[in-house]
Amino acid sequence: MSPAQATFYHLGVALVIGLLIGIERGWAEREEEEGGRVAGVRTFALIGILGGAAALLAAPLREPLTSYALVALGVLLAVGYVLHVRLRPNVVSITTQVAALLTFVLGALATSGEVAAAAAAAVVVALLLSAKPELHRWLGTLRKEELSAGLQLLLLSVVILPLLPNQGYGPWEAINPHRIWWFVVLIAAVSFVGYFAVKEAGARRGTIYTGLFAGLSSSTALTLHFSRLARSQPHLAPMFALGILLACGTMFPRILLVVGIAAPTLVVPLLLPVGLMSVAVYAAAFLLWWQMPDRHGDAEIALANPLALPAAIGFGLLLAAIMILSKAVEAWVGSAGLIALAAASGIADVDAISLSLAGMTDSGLATSIASAGVVTAVATNCLFKGSLALAIGGRPLGIPVALPLVAAAIAGGAAIGLG
Repeated sequence: MSPAQATFYHLGVALVIGLLIGIERGWAEREEEEGGRVAGVRTFALIGILGGAAALLAAPLREPLTSYALVALGVLLAVGYVLHVRLRPNVVSITTQVAALLTFVLGALATSGEVAAAAAAAVVVALLLSAKPELHRWLGTLRKEELSAGLQLLLLSVVILPLLPNQGYGPWEAINPHRIWWFVVLIAAVSFVGYFAVKEAGARRGTIYTGLFAGLSSSTALTLHFSRLARSQPHLAPMFALGILLACGTMFPRILLVVGIAAPTLVVPLLLPVGLMSVAVYAAAFLLWWQMPDRHGDAEIALANPLALPAAIGFGLLLAAIMILSKAVEAWVGSAGLIALAAASGIADVDAISLSLAGMTDSGLATSIASAGVVTAVATNCLFKGSLALAIGGRPLGIPVALPLVAAAIAGGAAIGLG
């Protein structure tokens, strides 16, 4: 591409950026009278080109022309805003003015060589501007504890994580504070997404959405809750069983995702056993859904906020303890001891032992042993939840839940044995 072609290309991108944001602003203010808008589609397109041209001229002139042009544009927008407020004193918003300044900056960025970044930012800006009703609705339904949960997640990930040393401490150097806290952040983030997925999808409108998304947070907690409901409402046992199976089925790809992020080499050996376990549970859930007389049954569930800081710290302590035990068992007993530890740990928590085994692959643990331990933990957890449903919910709930979970545990173990 010749210099002239590159100049036209960059200016074209600056123009498109202005048009993109201008179209969104024009649509949002489409009910305004002609001349009643501070800036319309044409003005935004011109602002994009202005930013691009100012950045192109600044380099050869060796002057901060871009800054001067940005200040001048800001003055014009301020004057327009004052006049607009005088005409409509009940409408106070600087969104369009800020969008115009940002359009100028993105246009300048495009002609400075960062075309992809400028174009991507423009798309995000347009989407953000168009999402005003959804954002306001979401903020209107946001509770204080949910806002606190989000801030706590930022505290865990942005503030605490970078400060922790990334090296081993303690016996066998098994305690790596940075790695442990990174796992805490990972689990907290998955639970956070699952919590809001349940809320937005409407947990009270059916067990299907509840079960699918609750599997991101805690399928064991859901099993316990639905088992108690089935005990008091046995006529709804098939519906509660469906929700439990969907939650348990969602746990399998969640574990694969979490372990895959921590140790990508484990993804391939886990694909077959985890895939078979998923098929066994999801197939049973589909069959149960197909046989239900009312496929749109409604149920309520109130998931606890998953991001309480004490809970996150508790998970970190559990993970640290399992890491030490894993190293100790490996040193004293060997690989067979890790499988036994995985079976015991899987009853209470699958994530901690799975992440511990995934982390040990970096220090030489064979992927075959690590994958066998993960599947063992998941299989034990399935058997535990099946027993829980049978013991608390009774036969109407326990049989439809326990049989697929037992089949999943057998399928996963067989796949590991054949591998």
